[in-house]
Amino acid sequence: MTLKQLKYLIAIVDSGLNITSAAERLYTSQPGISKQLKQLEAELGMQLFTRKGKSLAAITPAGREVIDRARKILREVANITNLASDLTGEQEGTLSIATTHTQARYVLPDVIRTFNERYPKVDLELHQGTSEQIAELVSTHKVDFAIATGSQKLFSNLTLLPIYYWNRIALVPKKHPLARLKKPLDLKALSAYPLVTYVFSLTGESSFKKAFQDEGLEPRVVFTARDADIIKTYVRMDMGVGVIASMAYECQDQEDLKAIDVKGLFPRVTTWLGFPKDMVLRSYMVDFIHLFAPHYSRRLISDAANLETQEEVDALLSEVRLPTRGGCEQDQAAAA
Repeated sequence: MTLKQLKYLIAIVDSGLNITSAAERLYTSQPGISKQLKQLEAELGMQLFTRKGKSLAAITPAGREVIDRARKILREVANITNLASDLTGEQEGTLSIATTHTQARYVLPDVIRTFNERYPKVDLELHQGTSEQIAELVSTHKVDFAIATGSQKLFSNLTLLPIYYWNRIALVPKKHPLARLKKPLDLKALSAYPLVTYVFSLTGESSFKKAFQDEGLEPRVVFTARDADIIKTYVRMDMGVGVIASMAYECQDQEDLKAIDVKGLFPRVTTWLGFPKDMVLRSYMVDFIHLFAPHYSRRLISDAANLETQEEVDALLSEVRLPTRGGCEQDQAAAA
């Protein structure tokens, strides 16, 4: 058994059992991969895949166990490489991150700009998706870091570092009746209007929906999107009241949109960064986390990465005070 065979095996799985696609991904030949797979199955004395003609049809139960262990072996090989690179002082490599639109659009640009200036020889890859898509990328070891909000049950195999809190805001055109509301907005008043908000997670309970349900209310959500910019577009079309993350409210939005504070109507939300529990962090990876969360020292990040359970991580970080991120109004207050 060789590392090459394990690498080919994982490439086949990650290519949807398509050997031709796996060969293209690895810049090798389809017959070469097929030969290595047959040799691996012969050595193990078992089939890792069921076949339909010359094509692979499905992964066998035994194959799933071998694949899980193969991923761990290849991860450890990567860890050894990372360790060696750090010990020799090399600052070259790749940092692959999966995150949501909100983080990629409104939070990460300044962090990534500084990181690129500091580490010009590190290739930074950014993948955008839903929580479910991010979880899939993490489970197949296609990314190093996941940055998301909530849905922590999808990421039980990661070490999770809470980064900051945020609240929702309601967003309306300046001529909307709610823009002239003199008293604090409540859920009953909000539920009287059609709503435009984020796509709901396919797994787990929506804190947005639950807030209304706890008050015996049924919100009328007429449009959902993953992209806050799209939500703002439809709010401008007067399709409904937008409910978005506070940091998605930019100063140019003040020209025609009014942000209404709904803090307390919905639960406060935590954005976190996660990485595989068995991963050895390169020094530039630690530095990226520090840039993203300067309230964590590099030593504290490294200590957290060396712990075995999330409970130990939570205890280590329990004394750290997380910031709360807002949008334009918070930025202006900070500048004043």
